[in-house]
Amino acid sequence: MIKVVIPARYGSSRLPGKPLLELKGKPLFWHVVQRVLESGVCLDDIIIATDDDRIFEVAKQLSLPVLMTSNQHESGTDRVNEVAKHFGWESDTIVVNVQGDEPLIPPSAIVSVIEFAVKNKNYEITTAVSSIESTIDLNNPNIVKAIIAENGRALYFTRCAAPFNRDEPHTIYNCFRHIGIYTYRCDVLNKLCLLAPAQLEKIEKLEQLRALSHGYSIGATVLSSAPPHGIDTVEDYKDLLKLMEDEDGLKKYC
Repeated sequence: MIKVVIPARYGSSRLPGKPLLELKGKPLFWHVVQRVLESGVCLDDIIIATDDDRIFEVAKQLSLPVLMTSNQHESGTDRVNEVAKHFGWESDTIVVNVQGDEPLIPPSAIVSVIEFAVKNKNYEITTAVSSIESTIDLNNPNIVKAIIAENGRALYFTRCAAPFNRDEPHTIYNCFRHIGIYTYRCDVLNKLCLLAPAQLEKIEKLEQLRALSHGYSIGATVLSSAPPHGIDTVEDYKDLLKLMEDEDGLKKYC
């Protein structure tokens, strides 16, 4: 069984109220739901998880499934776990966490991560990455870098430019951007959320480092192309507004 949870927290430190920002007259999270639907997941298997009455009411007005969750969660993963426990999903249910600030995540990326999770059950968590092609992206702390082993296992995630090429320091080689999507089995999700936030998680502000710090395995599927960067700042939002007006530019994400 596959379930998709879309965390939509109001109190982003860099861009408060982010889920309610509009693109073409609809809030960000509405667009994320559309991408999930386009991947083949039915609406009955999707839930928006929020901590704010304003987001809850807008979701209801748009006839989207939504659940009010605690405003005390340390991460989106904790919020997803509350949803899984609320609905009593079976331990072997695959839960897909699609970030609520990725309105143009390609449906094909969602399909790829789900298929990867089903085929690679040796990984307790799965996610997605794409190649980094520019030094600007490599040095942007808002673009999370993933260090991936030869077998596809994630070794580390960081906001720093990594890995560092000692012999050719200005060369981009084997550099990957992390895409904000995860899958977990419910039993793994519950165990993970019983753990206290890890020091590395707190330092980098990256929730996936809790799993790595406690020895959980994360497998990463490499996407053939990258979606636009998720919305973290006002500048990201302005860039996405421009992209939404560019039909030719949007085609590569459809």
